[in-house]
Amino acid sequence: MIVAIDGPAGAGKSTVARGCAEALGFTYLDTGAMYRCVALARLEDPSCAASSLEIGLGERILLGGEDVTEAIREPRVTEEASRVAADPEVRAVMAERQRALLAAGDWVAEGRDIGTVIAPDAELKVFLTADPKERARRRAEQTGRPVEEVFAEQAERDARDGRRAHSPLRAADDAVELDTSGLTVAEVCDRVVAMVDERRDAEGCR
Repeated sequence: MIVAIDGPAGAGKSTVARGCAEALGFTYLDTGAMYRCVALARLEDPSCAASSLEIGLGERILLGGEDVTEAIREPRVTEEASRVAADPEVRAVMAERQRALLAAGDWVAEGRDIGTVIAPDAELKVFLTADPKERARRRAEQTGRPVEEVFAEQAERDARDGRRAHSPLRAADDAVELDTSGLTVAEVCDRVVAMVDERRDAEGCR
């Protein structure tokens, strides 16, 4: 079973997906970390090819065998990752790797095109949203940066993600939209897990 969790930055995708995977006993796939790894590599060597990168996913993120878990969360990498994600060649390489991973087993996968491009046949698709100011506040708390600065960058990134030619950010037609504003992570996870249980009951997969 695949649970696809999409949504803009700051909506809670990563935290919720990780929590849901743990609650369900599924494997967690952080597609954003993959693009961040490409971004970090490109910042160090603009000519590097995404296809040549060795990316290890898990509790710690590895790039070429080096632990980059913290490095890929730096603001400069976050900004570059949005640009890298608009590169059709990079997206093609990452999409192939992601589909290969999702081909077997139970997964909770999060990203910006999981439900629309990577796993359009996912049994459950959830599109997380939140008030833009709330999203900026959350990200500011995570990074220790001024809310106003994060809000401005977020607006620019949302616009770029939404208008890019390849895999623009949008909810799948059959996705369940869930506004996380004012909800705790536990409350959001409980709602997603309940949706999974409903799907399982409907399909007799318990």
